[in-house]
Amino acid sequence: MRAAVLRDGRMVCRDDVPDPVPGPGQVLVAVRACGICGSDLHFAAHGEEVLALGAKGGFGDMGVDLNRDVFMGHEFSAEVLEAGPSTDTHPPGTLVTSIPVLLSGNSVEPIVYSNRTVGGYAERMLLSAPLLLPIPNGLDPRQAALTEPMAVGLHAVNKSRIERGEVALVIGCGPIGIAIIAALRARGVETIVASDYSPKRREVATAMGAHQTLDPAQGSPFDTVTPAVVFEAVGVPGLIDDIILRARPGTRLVVAGVCMQPDTVHPFFAIAKEINVQFVLAYDPNEFAESLRAIAEGDIDVAPVITGEVGLDGVGAAFDDLADPERHCKVLVTP
Repeated sequence: MRAAVLRDGRMVCRDDVPDPVPGPGQVLVAVRACGICGSDLHFAAHGEEVLALGAKGGFGDMGVDLNRDVFMGHEFSAEVLEAGPSTDTHPPGTLVTSIPVLLSGNSVEPIVYSNRTVGGYAERMLLSAPLLLPIPNGLDPRQAALTEPMAVGLHAVNKSRIERGEVALVIGCGPIGIAIIAALRARGVETIVASDYSPKRREVATAMGAHQTLDPAQGSPFDTVTPAVVFEAVGVPGLIDDIILRARPGTRLVVAGVCMQPDTVHPFFAIAKEINVQFVLAYDPNEFAESLRAIAEGDIDVAPVITGEVGLDGVGAAFDDLADPERHCKVLVTP
């Protein structure tokens, strides 16, 4: 079968990948759509750094050898083809999605980066039967593929404990910032302000529910709005410290941007203002299921987020294009 793989820092298309064979509790599926995630872009460019930090943080080396082809793709929708031995699951033809985890015997492998487990940048892949969620309401599988990134935004909003009448400021309107905005809107938050340098991203933020957008090149967003909750969705050194310096006393700061470099903050300002800082990552299975429901029932319209679509042979070019925030928000791979 065909699959796009990471090789020497570039995405290339292979047509000789062996078809995955489902074991007990597993299902073979045909990938219908898979979103390109910013974490995949970062891993392609800085894989050694990601693996080194993971090992230093006690997460191991993820079992990934960058000298071999790496499979990726964790924002997917798919169609059930066949089940493994002694596996009860949905009938062939059922459209599904799943949290990106493959159960195999007593092992659990995240479907993120792997030399052996095929991800969503492929014609077919394996999923875990107990984790499958049927795509409801005739939802377009391309939109269902955005369940995973929308769940990341929902998790950040849940961790913030924001109330409808509180002002939210979202700094950074890439895919995760956009997902946070969507979750805030679905929750009924009455004042959502978004800040980003990119005019295109500010347009998408408005389409997804931001009531006001700001260009930080024209001045700090804190000069315009006094938020109760700030969502940091950029991940660059110095930003957390700047937020702590400018925020009002009692502000809740939720950090969703993944900064890979050492950073420096002045604890004095956070202490003096009693600022609560919450770091967030991913989601739980209930949040994933809730995000699928919200998309399927129209509480969240993900159509404005999808700005491009490529086949497996176009993944490499799409990785390059996504470096320009004026060109794309989310590109789908449709094998």
